[in-house]
Formats: sequence, structure tokens, C-alpha cells
Amino acid sequence: MELQYPVFWRNASSKRKRIYLIIIVFIIAFVVTVIGSYVPLSHSDAQTIYNQENATLTSHKSSFGSLTAYLFINNFSLCLLMFVPFIGLIVGMFIIFDSGLALGAISTVKGYPPVVALIIEVILPIFWLEFLCYSVAMAESVWLSRRLMQRRWYELKNTVILIGVCAAILLGSAALEAWLIGIGV
Repeated sequence: MELQYPVFWRNASSKRKRIYLIIIVFIIAFVVTVIGSYVPLSHSDAQTIYNQENATLTSHKSSFGSLTAYLFINNFSLCLLMFVPFIGLIVGMFIIFDSGLALGAISTVKGYPPVVALIIEVILPIFWLEFLCYSVAMAESVWLSRRLMQRRWYELKNTVILIGVCAAILLGSAALEAWLIGIGV
């Protein structure tokens, strides 16, 4: 029994298939974030997660010299894990779920429903920039895994290019996020 792909996939070029896969991964990642944000937490567990997030941000800000550098290194490191063939998608979804969990903890501590935190996240361009990079990384992990199994090594070139593009986007996102944190948003 051979796997039957939908018509839109079968008739698509390789480039279009990549775009479709990125969109599919983006949607799944968003759903996983929503699920993570709705995981019920006791107020004490939510407070612990909230305090850990704030302590991590404060301590790493001083050790990296700037908030932008810390945010970039943190987000880019996570993104690189998502590029890893065969496991990048799974690791990425776990990271995305954990981010949703932290978002839910913050909303619990602040006293508003998770949907408000999600709306605030979606309004900010940082969400779109980071999720785009993470979706590209996880989709490329799938693509790279398939190409490696086919012994098509040229995919490594595409991976390196996409890592560079994601690095540039995440650097801009980190600068924007540091600026927003600095002005108290």
C-alpha cells in the first residue's frame, strides 16, 4: 500500500512543497502553543515558572552584556536544535509546548485568561518572526531528514542558507524584543 498525498502536494514544485510544509508546521506549532498555555497549573507552580523566567532573564542579561545578545543566543540556540535531522520537529514541538506553558503561567500569575496572553503575543511582530524561524527550522529538519535518507547531500547547502536567514531574522527579533522590554511593553 503506497501513501497517497493530497493533489495540492502531488502537483506542487519542490519549492512550493517547502512553503506548504512551513505553513503546516507553523499551524501545528501554534496549536501546540495554545495547548501548552491552557495546561492547568496551580498558582504556586505558575508563580515558580514565572519567577524562573524573570530570574533567567535578569541573570543572563548581565552575563551576556546586553539583553539583545541574550535573547538572540537563546532563541538561535533553540532554533538550531529544531534544524537537527530526524529529531528537530519533535524537539521543536516540545520547546514550543514549553513556551505555551510559560505563557499560561504568566497569565495565571498576572490574573488574566491564557487567551489574553495569546492575543498579546500574536499582536507583537516578535511572535511572527520567531515562529516563522522555528517553523522554517522544523520543516527543514523534516526535509533534510528525507533528503539524507535518499542520500541527497545537496540539501545541506539549503540548510546552511536557511540557518543564516533564521539567524538574521532572530537577531532583528531579539533587538526588537529587548527594545520593547526596555520601554516596558
